This record gives sequence, structure tokens and C-alpha cells, in this order.
Amino acid sequence: MAGIMNGKSGRLVGVGMAVLTLGGFGCGYDRGSMTGPGSGESEGMAAPGTTTISGAEGRSQFRVFAATGDIAPTVAQFRTALGDPLNGGTPGPLGGGRREIKWDGAPAQMPGDFFNTTVKAGAIFTTDGTGFHNSDNDFADINPSYADDFNAFSAPKTFMPVGSASLTTTFRIPGSETLAATRGFGLVFSDVEREGAASIKLFDAQGRSLGRYNAPVRTDANGFSFVGVVFESSIVARVEITSGQRALGADVQDLSDGGNLDLVVMDDYLYAEPQPIP
Repeated sequence: MAGIMNGKSGRLVGVGMAVLTLGGFGCGYDRGSMTGPGSGESEGMAAPGTTTISGAEGRSQFRVFAATGDIAPTVAQFRTALGDPLNGGTPGPLGGGRREIKWDGAPAQMPGDFFNTTVKAGAIFTTDGTGFHNSDNDFADINPSYADDFNAFSAPKTFMPVGSASLTTTFRIPGSETLAATRGFGLVFSDVEREGAASIKLFDAQGRSLGRYNAPVRTDANGFSFVGVVFESSIVARVEITSGQRALGADVQDLSDGGNLDLVVMDDYLYAEPQPIP
């Protein structure tokens, strides 16, 4: 099942149905799946497929895209919302289009600035762990059971921090050190089995929350979940990503393997062309 929500940033004060159903399976969201821009962590809850109305005037309108099961149609819609062309590793500044990171050209042990210096895509990664790891065997090199737990949406590689389940993405004018913000950001997760185990939390350049958005629980054997948000203007300066409830490890088992915490990995990142922060 896939859904798109429309709204305005600020405290969410009402909802109305506006469901768009695409091919796929039932969505695993509940009312705790999204806190809207400026609403804080515990208020303004809305279910997927609803229209959220803001009490704050003059804030940027936004749309939330979420899907599980067959996520490809929703990812395609998200690309359209971000805009063409796909700018690849072309240095900026560029006036529009989007960037996509699929990890396949990155080294197994990846520097956090790889996708701004080596591949000029304007994304910087930091983590409270010890680094970043791209895997072409779904991290079976860390734990053999992971080969059956995770899948790549864009084969062959998936991505995770080392020693952490969390990371932060900030933006630059691609190929430079100029701070930037994007109009929209979305992410493919693999093997979300517990509500709230995987999410993106967005912030503007002043550090104000633009909302936390949970990825839906997986509904089929492929195990993919997608969540993304698009605003009218380039206001997303930082994204805090949670991918599972614990870091991967040789002695750490997923829920499906008898563990007590939900392990999740990541694949495609998609975001609108980073623009300079005024």
C-alpha cells in the first residue's frame, strides 16, 4: 500500500482523508507514524494517506510519500516530485533536479564526505559510530544470518553505519563546502519489522524540527519500505536517520532470527538538488 499526505509545516491541527492507493500490500502504519513539521515529538499525529492542516501561516507546504510491499510506484512519484534531471555527480550550483545515492560506486569502508568530494552529490554523513559500510552481500560478512534478512532495492549494495544504527545527513553545494538545504528527502529501508524502528527526522538551517516520519513495516518477502517528504522550498538542512534499533554485529540477531530488537539496513537515498542557504 502506498500513501501521499499533503500539509503545511507548523503544528498540525486537523486531518481529512486524501488516500492515493498504488499497487502493493497493506501498509503497516498507525497513528504514531508521523509527527508533522514544528509539531514536536508527541503531538500532531496523523495517519498515512491523510491531509494535514497547519495552524502556522506562511510556512512551506509539504507532502509525505510512504510505501511498503511494491514501493517502486511511490519511489517513481517521489522522483517526479523532486524534479528532473537526475544530476549524478555534476558539481553545483545547479538550479534544479535531484540527486540519488545507490552506494554501488562507493568503497566498502566509505568516508563520510565521499558523496561530496569523490562523487560530487552534495551529501555529508556523520554518525556516533565508527564509520560507514557498504555491503554487496547484505552484511553477511558481519553475520551470516543477515543474508536472509536484508535485500537490496538497487542491487547489489546496501548501506549502514558501523557501530551505530543512526546517522546524520547534511548538505553542501555539490563539490564545495558551501552549506546547503534541499526541498525534499526520501529513503529506502530494508526489513522494517517493528513500527518506529526506522525513521527520518528533518530540520531546517536554524535547527527547528520539520517533523519525524516513520518508515512503514514490511509486508512482503522483499521487505522494502520507503518514506520521503517534499516541501515547496529548500528548507531541509539536516536529516537524522534511524535505521533499526541496534547496530549490526556478529552476535546481534534480528527479530526474525530470534533476537529481541529490529535490525534494519538502507538502500537508495533520493533528494532534491541542494541549494545555498540564504
